[in-house]
Amino acid sequence: MISAGLFSSILFFVIAIGVLVTFHEFGHYWVARKLNVKVLRFSIGFGKPLLTVRRRHGDDEIEYVIAAIPLGGYVKMLDEREAPVELHNKHRAFNNQPILKRAAIVAAGPIFNFILAIFLYWIVLLNGEDGRRPVIFPAENSLAMQAGFSTEDEILAVGTVAVTTWQAFRLELIDQGIDGGKLPIQVRTAKNELLTHVLNIGERHLLAKQDDVTDQLGFSLWQPVLEPVIGDLEDHGAAQRAGLQRHDKILAIDGDATAEWPDVVKHIQAGANQTLMFSIERNGVKQDVNIIPNVRSQNGKSVGYIGAGLYVPEEIINKLTVHIDYTVFDAASNALAKTWSSSQLIL
Repeated sequence: MISAGLFSSILFFVIAIGVLVTFHEFGHYWVARKLNVKVLRFSIGFGKPLLTVRRRHGDDEIEYVIAAIPLGGYVKMLDEREAPVELHNKHRAFNNQPILKRAAIVAAGPIFNFILAIFLYWIVLLNGEDGRRPVIFPAENSLAMQAGFSTEDEILAVGTVAVTTWQAFRLELIDQGIDGGKLPIQVRTAKNELLTHVLNIGERHLLAKQDDVTDQLGFSLWQPVLEPVIGDLEDHGAAQRAGLQRHDKILAIDGDATAEWPDVVKHIQAGANQTLMFSIERNGVKQDVNIIPNVRSQNGKSVGYIGAGLYVPEEIINKLTVHIDYTVFDAASNALAKTWSSSQLIL
């Protein structure tokens, strides 16, 4: 039996593929008709037709088809290599077109997909962009630490390209450092000093390994050490049912002190369907609360969870996150740049 999550994933995948295929094939279709090449069928999907609509456009009748296998599509044009063509239509057959016309029809599909990508990026960026600030923690004995990076350095630029998010930092590392060499990176330190470190990537090829680029070089996101204080609570979750409240501080679980949030997570995950005694502090008063964690699957294992998140102070959120607003024209130029950089990365 297919779970609801799997079903929704399959459904959204099919919808996404359908949109991409439709736009791609529409490119072929639109350019072919503009160049007076006779189109016989526009099909979304392969295999047995599920729905066929015939429409007349002047002297032409075109079949619009939705077929059973939603993993592609095609535009069928008049072509002497597939079937005999009447003499009065020979000039409209695809195979009889000059090379530039045929090239334009073939190229139209991927070009329309690029247009779609730019448009979708533009729509997203009009609402602004939220991201994680590239505040880093260099791993011991890594290239990052050898280059002089320190804990809580915020990356400002890679080479001459300014970066404001962790994702932008990763992409610039790949784009500028993919073939190795030395890469200047500007940072703002925890003491508000501006420094430039030279990252010596050497002769390594960053995409030769499957490891994440930042992991290879020794960069990871800085995570502040926070007290285990309850933040958001899941409605009707185990924590809420047991009476935990926002801003409760967890002092211990089953007598084991919990100095940091990972200590809490470790106990909860190991205590699925077991009664755990939480020692908490609420408004300066200490008390004990018994909670039985629910069970969920994580990486193929059953672990406990109580439906409670960590409270993160506003100043930490501001230090770790960034929101970027774009004008209409800035959104358009950034959409074009993101499409180009993503295409380069895929290649």
